[in-house]
Order: sequence, then C-alpha cells, then structure tokens
Amino acid sequence: MVALIGMLFVMYILVFGIIIFMNYLDFNDSNYQRASNHTFWQTFFDKGNMGEYNIYRTLEKIKGTKLILTNLYIPKEDGSTTEIDLVMITKYGFFVIESKNYSGWIFGDEKHRNWTQTFPNKKKFKFFNPIWQNKGHIKALQEALDITDESLMQSFIIFSNNCELKKITVTSSNVSVGKRNQLKALLKRELQNTSPKLTTEDIKYYFQILKPFMHADDETKQLHIETIKGKLSKL
Repeated sequence: MVALIGMLFVMYILVFGIIIFMNYLDFNDSNYQRASNHTFWQTFFDKGNMGEYNIYRTLEKIKGTKLILTNLYIPKEDGSTTEIDLVMITKYGFFVIESKNYSGWIFGDEKHRNWTQTFPNKKKFKFFNPIWQNKGHIKALQEALDITDESLMQSFIIFSNNCELKKITVTSSNVSVGKRNQLKALLKRELQNTSPKLTTEDIKYYFQILKPFMHADDETKQLHIETIKGKLSKL
C-alpha cells in the first residue's frame, strides 16, 4: 500500500512537472513578460496574472497587424489613476479588455450599477458593473489619446472559465461579455463586422503614447488600490 501511494505521488509530481514545463515553453513564446514585467513564476502562481496572461496569449494569436498593452495606469483629472487590464490596437480600432477572475454564477445587466456573484451554497456577493467600469477606462483612454470618435473603441468584459454566465443583459453594440474560452470567437466576430479605421502608422503612434503608462511604480499601484477600496466600501 505504501509503495502504491509512493508511486502515485511520483506520478503526480511528474505530471505536474510536465504541465509546468509546457506552460514555461508557451510563456517563452509570448511577449507577455516584457509587456507586464511579470516573470513566469509570478504569472503561473498568481490567479489574476495567469488570467491576464491567458487573455494576452489569445490576443497574440489573432491574425493581422496589432499591438498589445497590459496593466496601463492612466492618470485622471482628479489625480487618481484608472487601471486598464489589456488594450489591443488594430486597424479596426481599440479593443479594451477588463479581465474578471470570478467563479460561481454571474448575473448582470448593463443598466444596473451592481452585478451579482452567486455560489451553490446560496451565498451572494455584489460587485460593480464591469461594463460601467470599462466605460470609465475607455473614457480615460480617449482623453489620453485625444480621441473623440467612440466608434474606435470596443469594450470586452472577459470572465474566468470557472464561472457560469447565467443571465447577462447587454444592449450596447460596442460591448461584448464572455468567458476566456469565448474570447477568440468574440474577437473574430467583431473584426469581421468592422471596417478598417486606422493605418499601421496610426497603430504605432497610439502605442507609443500609451507605452509609458505601463510598468507603473509601487507608489502608483498602492494609491490606485486605496482608491478602489474607497469606492468598494460605498457599494
């Protein structure tokens, strides 16, 4: 019996090692570390970073001219910052992505301030409408880039595969809500139904403007966290 347990343990370690190794190879094929400043270990063992990385990896595999930014801390008029998880700039415009690593059942309506996360044990938690949240991100992005044309902006709210989107009501044509395993299909649908608006030079120009907002220092991140906590306490 002891020998069997030992063999199973060795097999578990071996399988886990293979998973780590395969993920490491995939990570090295990605530009995510340079974009985010997160190492493989900081990414693989952090749920938030891993979710963001999986989205980034999906964006990298989308065909066509594009540039991707992550963890943008854009200053606002009141002195605070807004954090944008991911932005992909293409000839079709900007795809602004808010990543949500939630589990359970998700209920939400674009018109309601709060959404609900529900678990099988009947526990419920309210969280701020992510569509409204990303709308704020897009507004800050437009101000930073001096863009007034809202048709250039597409809002994507992407949840973890560990949740179930039970009842989500979206009315705006420039908003998409889905799970990570649906992101590729959602992007393809938008790309196929959108006419080109930007040139290759436009993409590079806007990327250079936004690039300095990546890799924020610890002070900026801490101030942002404190601002978010203040807002959450009012929900």
